[in-house]
Amino acid sequence: MSSLWLVLCAALLLLASVFAQDEELGVEVLAKQENCDREAKEGDMLMMHYTGYLAKDNTKFDSSHDRQQPFTFVLGKGQVIKGWDQGLMGMCKGEKRKLTVPPHLGYGDRGAGAVIPGGATLIFDTELVDIQDAPPQQNIFKQIDTDEDKIVSKVELYKFIEGQIAQAREAGQTAPDINTDKIVAEILEHEDADKDGFISFEEFRGPKHDEL
Repeated sequence: MSSLWLVLCAALLLLASVFAQDEELGVEVLAKQENCDREAKEGDMLMMHYTGYLAKDNTKFDSSHDRQQPFTFVLGKGQVIKGWDQGLMGMCKGEKRKLTVPPHLGYGDRGAGAVIPGGATLIFDTELVDIQDAPPQQNIFKQIDTDEDKIVSKVELYKFIEGQIAQAREAGQTAPDINTDKIVAEILEHEDADKDGFISFEEFRGPKHDEL
């Protein structure tokens, strides 16, 4: 279930930049089944095939087809870029959509590693393979806070991100070159409200409760 996108999401949680927000998300339905028993909604677990391109020159930067394995994530929970969370709502099993994602709904002015430059508009050819009920959401704060002191340190954050990247690579997923130090600094900048060098339980805005 881990992939490049989930790794980036975990590492860059809540870091979407305000960038060129006059551009709108483009959603084009390419194919749709006549009968739709279930439409994708927030909280559903989706299994997607996709291929992503840079809009400026049509360069392919990632594809689940190359891995021969659909990408699985929970819709509307910030596990993917905003363009996906918005553009895949209401999709039916077997439906195909083309998403044109402006920078502020993608990776903003920071980009993603060496494969997606800052300010890039992205195009995704997507196909919904299946819709399922989502499992309980993981407590990300608990996973990062290994010493259980209710405070996330720079070291803990660094180890968590490196662990996510390692898991993706062990699973055979494609991961770009990622500057972990830069990601840690950006997360602290956004999450460390009192600027004491730590992220407290109260400051952390990601998933931090165990679901039954």
